[in-house]
Amino acid sequence: MGFRAFVSMRESCGQQTALFVRPINHMSRGQRRFLPAGSCLLRLAGAILAAISLAVEPAMAQQAAAPFPVPYTGTLKTINERGAIRIGYRENSPPFAFLDAQKKPIGYSLDLCEIVVEEIAAELRRDVRIVYRPVTPENRFDLVRSGEIDLECGSTTNNAERRAIAAFSPTIFVTGTKLMVRRGTGIFGFRDLQGRTLVLTRGTVQHAAIPRLAERQKLSTKFVSGGDHDESFQLLASGKADAFANDDVQLYGMLAQKKEASAFRVVGEFLTYADYALMFRKDDPDFAEIVERAFHRLAGSREIVAIYRRWFQEPLPSGVRLNLPMSPHLEELFRVQGLPSD
Repeated sequence: MGFRAFVSMRESCGQQTALFVRPINHMSRGQRRFLPAGSCLLRLAGAILAAISLAVEPAMAQQAAAPFPVPYTGTLKTINERGAIRIGYRENSPPFAFLDAQKKPIGYSLDLCEIVVEEIAAELRRDVRIVYRPVTPENRFDLVRSGEIDLECGSTTNNAERRAIAAFSPTIFVTGTKLMVRRGTGIFGFRDLQGRTLVLTRGTVQHAAIPRLAERQKLSTKFVSGGDHDESFQLLASGKADAFANDDVQLYGMLAQKKEASAFRVVGEFLTYADYALMFRKDDPDFAEIVERAFHRLAGSREIVAIYRRWFQEPLPSGVRLNLPMSPHLEELFRVQGLPSD
């Protein structure tokens, strides 16, 4: 009932209204039942109650529609307050993470991290900026643990030793260690390094594992190290090392970016095996759940397949193709995440 109709009814009831509106408000339901059906007072009381209802219901509906604030903790709380996520990336680990001609971070791992950021933004119901920060094999773990970066998107191996200090996404790639050598050196496998010099990158799995392997096989191999993969490659290219041990996919990726690639080759059997994953802070279950959710979406929509093909089967920015089809092992790991069968 509108305001004008209410005023009209009040005027038609005359003096009865002034005398009896307040008592009617205090009548029980049983007392009101004995008022005449056409009673002006009864109709006026109904109008008052209807007006109150119209005023209260929208406010109650608005209150019910207001979202209940979620008390985020850990990394999600930090990202929500900052409005940005700090992503760590490698500058020279193609095709996982490296710089293009414009010095922009690109790569397979960074494409996967963008999907994780989308999932974070959806959870927080707000835009989330990406702040990129370069990392090295040596400092990446410290930067994650200290909170300097929230998510590391490179070519980091997930193993038991590292799970003691960090958390990891589902596997993004499966690889293993091989040797890069200059052509014509007569090195075809690990045992050919007897009396030779092998370069390893500090902070990598190989830096600790390969010397132990040489010791078990009683090889008198000399070891030198580089601060990152580019430095290690330069030690090989300059003749200060006879071989460079690294995961084979990274060796092929590096050669794809080098003009002198034809002077080198990748040789030997696998010396170690590794599962790559994205890395983030340990003991943060809410953030881990977001990462898992993003990977289930990647696999379920088959977007993971398209991203893989972009970096491992189609031409890289250099124009070179790696021509590395997805391995059955990796495909099966993606099926666990929800990848549909062909």
